[in-house]
Amino acid sequence: MEKRIPKKFRRQGWFRNQRLGEKWRKPRGRDSRMRVRARGKPPIVSIGYGSPAVSRGLHPSGFAEVRIHNPKGLEGLDPKKQAVRVASGVGRKTREQIMIKAGELKIKVLNPVRKHETEQEEKASG
Repeated sequence: MEKRIPKKFRRQGWFRNQRLGEKWRKPRGRDSRMRVRARGKPPIVSIGYGSPAVSRGLHPSGFAEVRIHNPKGLEGLDPKKQAVRVASGVGRKTREQIMIKAGELKIKVLNPVRKHETEQEEKASG
């Protein structure tokens, strides 16, 4: 699966005024050289810059993301093509069960529980 580095499309004048930010906005000015795609001006978003169909929608690691809420959600997943993201509403105990089962099935977890997070929670509660 080929994953190209996407082009940074920035709005016109992003470097001139910090308040504009880098978020893309289409240039609409009558005299805008960027709008008419003049040579030497930044590129404008267009369909030709799209990512390859094979890698579109995949996580940067190359896996397809699957969101799960409990350990049963891990059943029937392909560890070579799919990775798991634990839903945000899942509690600590269930999350730890999911982590253990994912380890047994050799499935990658995209948002694992880290040791320092659990230590901070224990200090706060105890």
